[in-house]
Amino acid sequence: MSQKRILYITQEISPYLPETQISHISRYLPQTIQDKGHEIRTFMPKFGNINERRNQLHEVIRLSGMNLIIDDSDHSLIIKVASIQSARMQVYFIDNDDFFQNRETLVDANGTEYDDNDARSIFFVRGVLETIKKLRWVPDIIHCHGWFTALAPIYIKKGYQDDPCLKNAKVIYSVYDENFQKPFSEEFPEKLRFDAIDDDEVTNVKKRGKMDFTNLTKLAIDYSDGVVQGSENTHPELDKYIKDKNIPHLDYIPDFDDNAEKISEFYDKIDA
Repeated sequence: MSQKRILYITQEISPYLPETQISHISRYLPQTIQDKGHEIRTFMPKFGNINERRNQLHEVIRLSGMNLIIDDSDHSLIIKVASIQSARMQVYFIDNDDFFQNRETLVDANGTEYDDNDARSIFFVRGVLETIKKLRWVPDIIHCHGWFTALAPIYIKKGYQDDPCLKNAKVIYSVYDENFQKPFSEEFPEKLRFDAIDDDEVTNVKKRGKMDFTNLTKLAIDYSDGVVQGSENTHPELDKYIKDKNIPHLDYIPDFDDNAEKISEFYDKIDA
């Protein structure tokens, strides 16, 4: 693979959150790609149960301070960073008092999904993209992991389609064996509004019906340049949807070393 800049947007990374398939891949794939000589940036949410002192997070003042408007409300964007020393890899965290501080991950302490996960996801994705703009860092590939990142493709391809840092980036979405039970609110399409995500785009999202996990993943696929099967078993309806769209697709590879090599080759194919 020729030298590239690759942005990883993920909902979880170990060791900041417990080991899962997504957090494991999000921890080791960027490191492997970086070790191959490529430049990476990695972002995740700063959920309230991430211990800042133990993980040595600190705020990046020059990147913080912007307000993002979601559903006519202002929300302050706070950027923090930490390093995984053994990997020589930095991780950026998107933080906000309303959406992340004093709250758990995607569910509360009782395992109940948050009612505003739609707005939290919007804030996270837009926060990442606004930070990339501030960094003036131009990615060749943007690879998204986990349903909490599923809105990144539509924002990149529509909301930021004219931005010089993002307009030429190729988007890859990894589909995992995950789910959520509580569909997004009926007001969700209106919350998406941003620049070219206008009346026409909002109407198209409304036509998709209830924004449950399946429809959200289909939305991500529709605005992606390629799809990676991240889990051995994914939803059959989504498998069929990917095949019917004839989008570039990388099948599940169980061995991580082979997986990383194949993903590297897939990046080349998508960015050819």
